[in-house]
Amino acid sequence: MLLQDHELTEEKISSEEIYHGKVVHLFCDTVRLPNGKSATREVLRHPGAAAIVPVTEEGNVILVRQYRYPFARVMLEIPAGKLDPGEDPLVCARRELQEETGYEAEEFVSLGVFYPSVAILDEKIHLFLARNMTFRATNPDDDEFLNVEERPLKQFVEEVLRGDVPDGKTQTAILKAWHVLQGQK
Repeated sequence: MLLQDHELTEEKISSEEIYHGKVVHLFCDTVRLPNGKSATREVLRHPGAAAIVPVTEEGNVILVRQYRYPFARVMLEIPAGKLDPGEDPLVCARRELQEETGYEAEEFVSLGVFYPSVAILDEKIHLFLARNMTFRATNPDDDEFLNVEERPLKQFVEEVLRGDVPDGKTQTAILKAWHVLQGQK
């Protein structure tokens, strides 16, 4: 028997903040399940982010290579950054593109929203395709160390499909951007 969406909903009974960090906040919530029983849910709250697939006139994608502490490795990703409180995702995308890569774009196309880990994290990453770009100068945050790389978008799509790019937001955004751009040919 299939349940209707409203029959799957859990109701929050209580919430306790376990940790209040600079970027994330951890809560332990008690919920009422659809069958009336209660359970706990551990939830990481995050302000959200914007991520950008910057594509040059030549069909190259601008990427950033940076160390990712949780995985103890350097990863190649699309530029991205955290939303400031109340900030519009497009404003964040413009800022992060310029800070991390030095590029400004005249055109931003929404690629939708990506939820990186729906079981434990409420982060929403707003994805954008950026085009008609002009290089100005990079301006990374004081605690941000990265290298900017440029490679053919088609080549990077192949790397994603081979499994060479582990970052979920990058995989999703690159494939969506590729699909949009292929539809415009």
